[in-house]
Amino acid sequence: MARSPAVALDGSHPPRAPPLRAARALAGLLAGAGVAHFAVPRPFDAIVPRALPGSPRTWTHVSGAAELALAACAALPRTRRVGALAAAGFFAAVYPANVKMARDWRHRPAPLRALAYGRLPLQLPLVGSALYVAKRAEGRG
Repeated sequence: MARSPAVALDGSHPPRAPPLRAARALAGLLAGAGVAHFAVPRPFDAIVPRALPGSPRTWTHVSGAAELALAACAALPRTRRVGALAAAGFFAAVYPANVKMARDWRHRPAPLRALAYGRLPLQLPLVGSALYVAKRAEGRG
């Protein structure tokens, strides 16, 4: 027998919690990427756009720390909405690094080129999944 959703006396429904699987996947992806920025920084250093001031390693560490913070926010119900919205913005903001990687790897062997080019369209589903989690988080307006 299916359970009906709880309804308050005034007829309103409680805010829907995001599907936990999507929130966990977003937090896990961000946490894994954030840890990788510190554990294996060289590949990330290589894709930092040259137009950014300062050292590529600094940008690698800053973006890794940002991903870890976003993972924590996306994992916690109280901060999930803002964390997921910020993650969507972050995924859009790092797109130039993926473009740089695709450009830099255009003469590499086919499997590596495919990896670099394949990252480009993947940013859109990442943004979409973060927005999906944000839309379904508690406390949305």
